[in-house]
Amino acid sequence: MRLLSAVSAAAVLAFAAASALAQDAVQDAPQPFTYRDLIELNRLSDPQVSPDGNSVVYAVRATDLENNRGVTSLYLLPLNGGEPRRLAISDGGANTARWGRDGRLYFLSARSGSNQVWMTDADGATAVQVTDLPTDVQAYRLSPTGDRIAVSLSAHPDCPDLACSVERANAPRMGSGLTYDRVFVRHWDAWGDGTQNHLFTQGLDASGRATGPLAWVTKGFDGDTPSKPFGDESEFAFTPDGASVVFAAREAGRTEPWSTDFDLYVTRSNADADGRFENLTEANPAWDTGPVFSPDGRTLAYRAMARPGFEADRFVIHLRDVATGAVRALAADWDRSPDSLTWSPDGRTLYATAQDVGSTRLFAIEVASGRVTPVTGPGHVGAVQTTPRGLVFSRDALDAPADLYFKTYRGRDAPRRLTEVNAERLADRAFGEHEQFSFPGWNGETVHGFVIKPVGYVEGRKYPTAFLIHGGPQGSFGESWSYRWNPMTYAGAGYAVVMIDFHGSTGYGQAFTDSISGHWGDRPLEDLQKGWDHVQRTYDFVDGEQACALGASYGGYMINWIAGNWAGAFDCLVNHDGIFDTFAMGYSTEELWFTEWENGGTPYDVPENYQRFNPANHVRNWRDPMLVIQGDLDFRVPTTQSLSTFNALQRRGIESRLIVFPDENHWVLKPRNSLQWHTEVFGWLDRHLDGQAGR
Repeated sequence: MRLLSAVSAAAVLAFAAASALAQDAVQDAPQPFTYRDLIELNRLSDPQVSPDGNSVVYAVRATDLENNRGVTSLYLLPLNGGEPRRLAISDGGANTARWGRDGRLYFLSARSGSNQVWMTDADGATAVQVTDLPTDVQAYRLSPTGDRIAVSLSAHPDCPDLACSVERANAPRMGSGLTYDRVFVRHWDAWGDGTQNHLFTQGLDASGRATGPLAWVTKGFDGDTPSKPFGDESEFAFTPDGASVVFAAREAGRTEPWSTDFDLYVTRSNADADGRFENLTEANPAWDTGPVFSPDGRTLAYRAMARPGFEADRFVIHLRDVATGAVRALAADWDRSPDSLTWSPDGRTLYATAQDVGSTRLFAIEVASGRVTPVTGPGHVGAVQTTPRGLVFSRDALDAPADLYFKTYRGRDAPRRLTEVNAERLADRAFGEHEQFSFPGWNGETVHGFVIKPVGYVEGRKYPTAFLIHGGPQGSFGESWSYRWNPMTYAGAGYAVVMIDFHGSTGYGQAFTDSISGHWGDRPLEDLQKGWDHVQRTYDFVDGEQACALGASYGGYMINWIAGNWAGAFDCLVNHDGIFDTFAMGYSTEELWFTEWENGGTPYDVPENYQRFNPANHVRNWRDPMLVIQGDLDFRVPTTQSLSTFNALQRRGIESRLIVFPDENHWVLKPRNSLQWHTEVFGWLDRHLDGQAGR
């Protein structure tokens, strides 16, 4: 008996020790990545390499959840080795850093009360104000000759000078009524106020400060440059001699909301500017943009579409001989659409980023031959900069937010990671394993998608599934990181994730992208149905009996379409800023070119096209619980669309919930709103999937 007692005691002690070790192991094990982690991550962007090629400055936005804002700092990293250093000028607010040819660092800051251009020396300790203008600087460029700066300002185009524009903006008003004689009445998330984005230039003295008269170089042009709402300095550039500015813009007139005819114009950059503009691309009635001069100044590269009115047409690279005006297409047979262009230092290569089968890769294009070579593999390449020795670029992926990488010009060298801006935050976080798949979709054509295992995946177990549907519709859910619709947050919550790049998605050739126009409700739905069936047959961990479908914009349209044409396929639906009535959308959205291209004309010319795939016509079939979310400042898909969706659900007695964000647009951007958005969405999934996916 004593021996047994001794053995039992030893066993108890051993068991207790093992339990303690096991508990410590559990505590030390990586924890699932959550939506709160997502909101609090640092966000790297905008790398800029110094003129000598020895360092790079970049921006990191941290989230201040308590004050409901993002806080941006600038960091400097030596490319020859060393640690990144936060620049002290960040304490007063700093973003959009750009190097001057003399090594000074310029940046934007509102520390003086308005957004102005500032500068600092190499150590980044002292800020000196460069511009002192009566209105905010929205974007800027430094002349390659170092003696002039171009800024984009908001101005009333019929005013004789900027002072008049400022006076008019501050003048007392008779009442609150807004008066319009032409469209745009409102755009993206702002009502028109009679101003346009225009370019002004000013001289820079030897100290780097702006001095002398302010030249309104686009005065007399009826249009925005940069374009609204997302244009930036990539839409304008100084000529190599600094004497002129080339800018991309669309004439407004009365056709602006249904036109995509952006052209490249050139005008004088100094006080001699006389309001005359030479249209360099008048022959092309479609979109021309992104002027970039070669290092020797002899060639202007830009991107051009071919079909007027189609915002998702393929961009083709064009090269214009500056001396003769002769233009030729480069790599015209390459069936990808470049997002950006960067010249190599020797001018023999253009580097372009482009979507490619679920990734966004960096490609090298020989200027002489047009031969295209991929430089990077899977993942998403963002901003690109060149150095004498190689390339600096940002890269992210489904399981990795953006960081900087360096790659030599030699093709076989693997990229070297330069930064880890979220190393501490992600050190103990786990992501789900992801895999790309393909299957025969509409017309037997190959369609691709991604599936993600939930964090903590156990072999042989089935998991409830989040079926994510991308917007656009010419878009993609692929190998990239997102701060809004991030599939890894669903995997971290214990859900399997399925994403399908249906017909109409980008990165699979222009014919694949074109195939959705006029076919919103048939071809993509067939792809989603066949893809969902393929996933359930191929991946035994996906529980087809426990699944919810979620989408935004066109994805929200598809949620409404599924509700009436694939009812019962999912346990619940989530619809963010989705289209309910395609006919009404044709009149109420701001960018009319979009609906007119997608439906083959105006609602009054071809009403039958707008009704063909109209979710509003199938409400009688709705039965699935739906969460509806809307940003009240969304003028792309106006609030009435979501209100109609919710009214239809309530009228039919279907379980539903409406969330409206009065201060958000098509996207939910404020940190606290994002937290609320995720809390509501995940709560909806947990409720309808029996809470099987615990956090």
